[in-house]
Amino acid sequence: MRHRVDLAPVSPDIFRSIIGDEAMEVLRTLGRRLQGLRVVHVNATPYGGGVSELLRSAVPLLNGLGLRVEWQVISGDTRFFEVTKGFHNALQGARFTLSPEAEEIYLLNNAANARRFDGEYDVVVVHDPQPAALRAFAAASKRIWIWRCHIDTAHPDPEVAAFLTPFLEQYDALVFTMDDFVLPSLRGRPIRVIAPGIDPLSPKNFGLPQDVCERIVLWHGIDPRRPLMTQVSRFDPWKDPLGVVRVYRAARVRVPGLQLALLGSMAHDDPEGWRLYERLRSEVGEDPDVLIGTNLTGISNVEVNAFQRSSSVVIQKSLREGFGLVVSETLWKGTPLVAGRTGGIRLQVPPEANACLVDPDDEHAFVDRVVWLLEHPEEAKRLALLGREHVKRHFLITRMVQDELNLIADLVEAQANSATGTSPEM
Repeated sequence: MRHRVDLAPVSPDIFRSIIGDEAMEVLRTLGRRLQGLRVVHVNATPYGGGVSELLRSAVPLLNGLGLRVEWQVISGDTRFFEVTKGFHNALQGARFTLSPEAEEIYLLNNAANARRFDGEYDVVVVHDPQPAALRAFAAASKRIWIWRCHIDTAHPDPEVAAFLTPFLEQYDALVFTMDDFVLPSLRGRPIRVIAPGIDPLSPKNFGLPQDVCERIVLWHGIDPRRPLMTQVSRFDPWKDPLGVVRVYRAARVRVPGLQLALLGSMAHDDPEGWRLYERLRSEVGEDPDVLIGTNLTGISNVEVNAFQRSSSVVIQKSLREGFGLVVSETLWKGTPLVAGRTGGIRLQVPPEANACLVDPDDEHAFVDRVVWLLEHPEEAKRLALLGREHVKRHFLITRMVQDELNLIADLVEAQANSATGTSPEM
């Protein structure tokens, strides 16, 4: 493994005022049931994406509940991450030529990480395709292995799906965000559907005074007195940032003075992101009303928080989306939203606020919806607040942790009962 990410435990009681006593007792009961269980989460990067954000909040909470949980990050060379980004795109429907060289690069890097995989664990949770072959190369043990897929795999490239399937079949359970995402070749395997959730108390989501938000966006060159449209996402073709620029330019004709902020994190496991970032900078040119900001240019989670709160509208123009934490983050802050009706985004917007969703390929619809929300601020706020209540009920990190602990508890019980041939219902 590349390294372990060390995080201090967090008491679940900090969420009590948000989720209530009943939900807190459910979490506490699960924690007591699994007290001392040794769990490790394995992924490809410690920063720069939704998985790392989830783990940064979930791991401290799990330790605060009494489990012994670690987070390890795999290592890999540049060629490995080029191949795995290709796998990532292919699982979302892009074409990818699976050459013998690509297969060899993937397997050699997974085998090397498996050899360096140390520590005594009862449960191993592996995230996304990059380390998916770890289970096949790991030493035999009584560990429980779970694979967690965070991407939209509803229409995967068949060649890449067929290549990965034998490795995934070796896991004790497979977790997807939506039932639609389950790979056809894995139907019949132990499957659990668990949606992610946001941490309402993280630096990205905790409350910030309006004057502080205004000072932060002003410091980055945005005029808080003029309308602002923001997209927060990795620089990934599936997030369509170039399409966002086109939407901004068309909307600005109808809303003079409109500004645009494109904010994203650069991650070491995503070499494609750097190329798209440079293309975006070239496309935007010298437009003084467009900010392209990253974690390497001073955009931290607090800055993202301030921009989401200061935006007149947040856009998420995803063409494919496993979940899209930014949707729940935006609605949690009561900020108006326009997003593509795709993947896990659909889960996060209640039916009463479906006016927030449009066809992800229809840029004219995005423009019309952005302009309408800017011209009808009271209705825009009403839709956003409906979304906030929906997020509070369904998409907080505490609910995600509860679902994952229920899965682990079921698998532990199944392992204990294996001698009798009985197991809990998956």
